[in-house]
Amino acid sequence: MTQTYTQLLGGLGLFLLGMLLLTDGLKAAAGEALKRILMRFTGRPFSAFVSGVTITAMVQSSSATTLATIGFVSAGLLTFAQAVGIVIGGSVGTTTTGWLVSLLGLKLSIGQLAMPLVGVGALMRLVLRGRRASLGLALAGFGLIFVGIDVLQSGMAGLSEHVRPESLPAATFTGRLLLVGIGIVMTVIMQSSSAAIATTITAFHAGTIHLEQALAIVIGASIGTTVTAALAAIGASVPARRTALAHILFNAFAGLLGFLLQPLFVMTLQRLDTTPDASSLAIFHTAFNLLGAALVLPAVERFSRVVVRFVPDRGPALTRHLDKSLTQLPEVAVEAVRRTLLDCALELFTAVRRALHRKPGTGTAQPAGVAEALHEARRFLADVPPFPENAGQTHPRLDVVHALDHLDQLTDQLDLAPVTALGAAEPRIARAREKLLAVIDGAQSRIEERADRPGLKSIQHRAEELAELRRTGRQSLLEETAAGRLSPETASDYLDAVRWLDTIAYHAWRTAAHLCPEPNGAPPPAVKEVER
Repeated sequence: MTQTYTQLLGGLGLFLLGMLLLTDGLKAAAGEALKRILMRFTGRPFSAFVSGVTITAMVQSSSATTLATIGFVSAGLLTFAQAVGIVIGGSVGTTTTGWLVSLLGLKLSIGQLAMPLVGVGALMRLVLRGRRASLGLALAGFGLIFVGIDVLQSGMAGLSEHVRPESLPAATFTGRLLLVGIGIVMTVIMQSSSAAIATTITAFHAGTIHLEQALAIVIGASIGTTVTAALAAIGASVPARRTALAHILFNAFAGLLGFLLQPLFVMTLQRLDTTPDASSLAIFHTAFNLLGAALVLPAVERFSRVVVRFVPDRGPALTRHLDKSLTQLPEVAVEAVRRTLLDCALELFTAVRRALHRKPGTGTAQPAGVAEALHEARRFLADVPPFPENAGQTHPRLDVVHALDHLDQLTDQLDLAPVTALGAAEPRIARAREKLLAVIDGAQSRIEERADRPGLKSIQHRAEELAELRRTGRQSLLEETAAGRLSPETASDYLDAVRWLDTIAYHAWRTAAHLCPEPNGAPPPAVKEVER
C-alpha cells in the first residue's frame, strides 16, 4: 500500500512538473507572440474567446492565461469586456488537457516513448540558447506529462485493489455536492485543475471511482481553478479584481450547468448503450464549458456590467493602471505607466485651456490629483526591473521618463500663468494663444487616437511657429518700450505671457512625441533649447 501511495504521489508530481515546464517553455518560446495575439485578436467578444481558447490550449494552463489577462487589463491594454471573452475562452481551452490524457496518455500508453522526449528536451535546454532552449524545456515538459500519467496509472491500479467506488459518496444529490467539493479541494491543493482532472480520469480508467463520481469531481476541478485568479486579485487594481470575479462567476455558472446536466449526460450514454471511458469525461468537461460560453458570450456586455456593479471604481482614477503586481512584467508595467501619463496629459491640457480664461484671484489652475499621480507613476517605475530593448526600435521606458519630465514641467507652469497679460487684447498675445491651442488640440487628438489626429511634424511646426513668434515679438516689444510707446511694466507682462505660452506649447508637443510616437519610428528631434 505504501508503494501505491508513493507511485501516486510521484506520478502526480511528474505530471505537475511536466505541466509547469511545458507552460513556462512555451510562454518563453512564444515571447511577444502571446501578447500580440491577445492584443490583436480581441476586438470583439467572440474573437477574444477564440484567443483565450487558443492560448490556453497552447500553454496548457488557464491560470497562466487568466493571470496574463489580469495584467493586461490592469495596464489598460485590454478593456474589461475583452478580458471577459478571453477568460471564458481560457475555461474552454483548459478542457484540452482532458483530451490529452484520455486519448494519448491512457489509450496509446506512450509513457516509455515519452522518456526520449524528456532526454532530448533537457539536452536542448542545456546546449541551445534563446527560443530553441525554451522549446527544449517545453518538449521535456511534454514528455514528463506522459511519464507522470504512466506512473499514475500504475499507482491507481494498485489503489483500486484497496479503494472501491463504494468508499466515496454515492451519486445522490448530496453525494454529488460532496464530490464537487472534493474536486475543488483537489484543485486548491494541487494548484492545477489539469492535475486534478488528470488524476480523476486516471482513477476512473483504473476503476477506483465510477462515472457519476468522476463527473462530479471534474465539475469541482473546473470551479476550483478560479482560486489562482482570486489570490492574484487580492490587493490588485479594480480592473484586475473585476477580471478575477468574472472568471469565478463564469466557472461557477458553467459548473452549475454541468451539475444540472450530469444526470442527463449519464442517461444519454445509457440509452446509446455506450460504454463510458476516459474520453467520456473529456467530452462532458468540454460540453458544459462550451454551453456556458454559448450562453454568456452573446450577453457579455450585460455580464460585464453586473461584475462592474459588484466591483465599483475606488481610489484615484489617474493611477488605476498602476497595479503593483505588474512590476514582474516589465513591458506591461511600462505600458501601464504610459497609460497613466496619457490620462495625466489630458487633465493638464484641459487645465491649460482653463488657465487661458482664468481671472485674477480665482485660485490655482492646476488639476487636482495630477501631481500626486505623477509622483506615484515615478515611484511605480522605479520598482520595474529593466528589460532588453532591440536596437533600432523605440525605447518605451526612455520615452516614459522623458514624458514624466515634460508633464512635471507642465504642472509647475500652470500656477505661473500670467493671468492679467493672457487676458489682454494685444494682437501678439492673441496670435500666440491661437498657436498654443493648435498645439494642445493636436496633442490631445493624438492621445485620444482620433481618426483625424495630426502627425507629430504638424504639432512640431505649430510649436516652432510659437517659439519664433516669441523671439521676434520680444525684439519688437523692447523697441516699442525704448521708443516710449509701451510702458516697461506692460512690456514685461506681455513678454512673460508669450514666454509662458511658448513653454507650455513646447512641453505639450514633447509629451505627445514621447507618449504617442509615430508607428515604427522614433520621436522627432527636440527643438534647440532656448531661454524660456
